[in-house]
Amino acid sequence: MSQSTTTLSGRARLWFVMTLLMGTFTMSISQSAVSTAYPTLMRYFSISASTVQWLTTGFMLIMCIMMPVSPWLLSNIGFKSLFLSVLIMFDVGTLLIILAPNFPLVLLGRALEAIGVGILFPSYQTVLLTITPREERGGAMGLAGLVMGSALAVGPIISGIVLRFTTWQGLFIVFMIIITLVILLSLKTIINVMPQVSSHLDWLSVVSLVGFIGVLYVINLVGTPGVNWGSASVILIVSILLLLFFGIRQLRLKEPLLDLRVFKVVQFNKSVWLTGLSYIALIVVTIVFPLYYQIILGVSPFISGMALVPGAVFLSILNPVTGRLADKIGFKKVLLIGMAMILVGWGILALIPGKFSLWAMMPIAMLIEGGNAFVMMPATTLGADALPNEKVSHGTAVITTMRQLLGSTGVAVATILLSLGGVATATLGNFHIAFIVFFILEIIGLLLALSLKDKKIKD
Repeated sequence: MSQSTTTLSGRARLWFVMTLLMGTFTMSISQSAVSTAYPTLMRYFSISASTVQWLTTGFMLIMCIMMPVSPWLLSNIGFKSLFLSVLIMFDVGTLLIILAPNFPLVLLGRALEAIGVGILFPSYQTVLLTITPREERGGAMGLAGLVMGSALAVGPIISGIVLRFTTWQGLFIVFMIIITLVILLSLKTIINVMPQVSSHLDWLSVVSLVGFIGVLYVINLVGTPGVNWGSASVILIVSILLLLFFGIRQLRLKEPLLDLRVFKVVQFNKSVWLTGLSYIALIVVTIVFPLYYQIILGVSPFISGMALVPGAVFLSILNPVTGRLADKIGFKKVLLIGMAMILVGWGILALIPGKFSLWAMMPIAMLIEGGNAFVMMPATTLGADALPNEKVSHGTAVITTMRQLLGSTGVAVATILLSLGGVATATLGNFHIAFIVFFILEIIGLLLALSLKDKKIKD
């Protein structure tokens, strides 16, 4: 029998949440921080850019398989055991990367890290929602947004600073030290807060999740030269068929691995797309804007990275604030503010022709990233509030998986638009087309926010 959530109060609750967020934040940074070390790793292992890219691509693929499995794990394994297992797996993977004499072992270590992150990302959101009263969920999920959004934005910045003073192994040593400290802290602060309901693991559903790998693999081929699109098309078709099988099976099973019936709740459905659209805006800014700075404005990679700092700081400051604001004035108003900020940011770029200076682009990036703080986690919270408590773990897993898929698709769309003449030789016209496309996309987001009902579904 799991420990009751009522035992979590006062200082015990504070330490529980701090430990949970510290572990998740460190893992989240590791997701985006490695890209900064790509040039060093390419020289160290004598590998190509397309090979080293698998440290991120492979990480994302494995994450997407583990996310839908997280509701079953939460229901069948005590949360303390699950959290410690995830941390230890991440630590073992990180140690393997540090000691690896060759690149395949680095990939294996990265895969172990990705398994841990894929399980933890939906799980920590479910736990926060479960232990928090509904009227305070906005504030709690604001802290969750600080982990998700801010870590994605500041990861490359932090890794750039660490790599300036140490080797690439030093970056992973930093992750390992922090996670080891979190493991020690977890032994004292983490308790079993989730109700345990034993159920059978449907292996056919797990195997069919390979379809996510195929779809994301093909998406990530976009913009890559020399791709065999005949083979890629076969992979895409087989993957889509696997995902269709997965979806149909979940709707027929009495105890589905991932309960897709949550999509029948209109409020939840809209929230999924809102959080996805805001994530697209965030991840596209962190990828497209540095390219704009380097290709169009001719600045160095270091300056282009530093130009992202104000947006990352603004996002970090706003995330906890927007959650509390949603609890006070209502989620619909907060979501409308956020979508309006994102839309204005893309609108300036889409509707005003010509080249923008670095000093003009930085506040636009701040506007779009700040808008993300008003949308991503408030939309997740609103979606969870529309579901009964026993479906929250399935809802957060659905939202997290969809967010990853939509974010990858957004990056692929941006890559296609910038690759019309080759990314390295992308013109101002290529960038302007991309800005127009994402402006139109975020108009859909604003319309979705307008259609929401600003009320919480009671138990």
